[in-house]
Amino acid sequence: MDPTGPPRKTVWQKALLFLLLQLAIAAILFTYVRTGSKAGASFSVFPMLVSRSLSGNRSVPYLGSSGLTILLWTWPYGIHVGIENCTEVLGVPDCHFTADRSWYQKADAVLVHHHDVYLNAAKLPQQPRPAGQRWIWYSPEPPSKHPVPTFMDNLFNLTMSYRRDSDIYAPYGWLELLDQPQEFTIPAKSKLLAWAVSNWKPSYVQPRIKYYEELKKHIQVDVYGRGHVALPGNRLLPTLSQYKFYLAFENSQHDDYISEKVWRNAFMAGTVPVVMGPSRKNYERCLPPGSFIHIDDFPSPRELADFLREVDGNATRYAGYFQWRSWLKPVHYKSWGYQFCKACRGLQRLPSMYQALPELSKWFK
Repeated sequence: MDPTGPPRKTVWQKALLFLLLQLAIAAILFTYVRTGSKAGASFSVFPMLVSRSLSGNRSVPYLGSSGLTILLWTWPYGIHVGIENCTEVLGVPDCHFTADRSWYQKADAVLVHHHDVYLNAAKLPQQPRPAGQRWIWYSPEPPSKHPVPTFMDNLFNLTMSYRRDSDIYAPYGWLELLDQPQEFTIPAKSKLLAWAVSNWKPSYVQPRIKYYEELKKHIQVDVYGRGHVALPGNRLLPTLSQYKFYLAFENSQHDDYISEKVWRNAFMAGTVPVVMGPSRKNYERCLPPGSFIHIDDFPSPRELADFLREVDGNATRYAGYFQWRSWLKPVHYKSWGYQFCKACRGLQRLPSMYQALPELSKWFK
């Protein structure tokens, strides 16, 4: 043995080094699996408008549970709804959802449906909040219908709504890019203009009623819903599909508030929406410019009526409102469970740092 050379490693030293090497490799692989394979990726054709969902893609691998527990503080509107598997519908690790309030101290987040608590602060959790627990404020309705009281300021950590600047964006619908262009067949039309409305209030409360009262003087409008021609839910889309145009009039005008009146009643029925709501520019952030008719483009209801009759008499011009459907598919939000999974995904993607929303009542106006 050369006394000046490096000492030889003993057998136990070699074994220890081998064990440490194996542990390091295992840790690297675990980190890769946890952070490297992110499902549910999306892309845009229009900025923030057209997303490609993994919903329904059977090739999405099961990612297991995120380990997050979300307490549904109330069932929405007091109605028990179905819970979805978030891996299946959004391609993200699933969350544990529960409406059992005994889970409050163990829940990672509490999802609060605004309508069910906004009239009374005592309906919110009264126990001290566990460390690190995040409260999610969720409202699918506009503030003119259910305003945010000041007692909700400095209380919630994340917002979830139809507004694009929410922490968790939960619109009524969206557009998905098709794998390849497809021919769209316009449903057979035998009627001109329809409107399905249940929330009917005086014209001084709802501008849409005032507009309709003037519009019907110049064109026939078939009205369905409460106080008008009854239309069962299972007959809604088949009935509306017979019309060339549909009045997708929102009950109030707020940025980004584009409801099922467009996504379901018009697009899913295969008719052209005539919209009243936010500005045309706002609609064009979510819809192709040639997919709808905006009332703001006309000086009065009479000019709108004249335009609808003009388009009705020109088959080529009418078909132009459906050109976008050769490469885009409209999707309605599907279910409450789907929206809950938006919260599950948001909790996983958003930073875990703790923040409070100081002026929720001013933000949601």
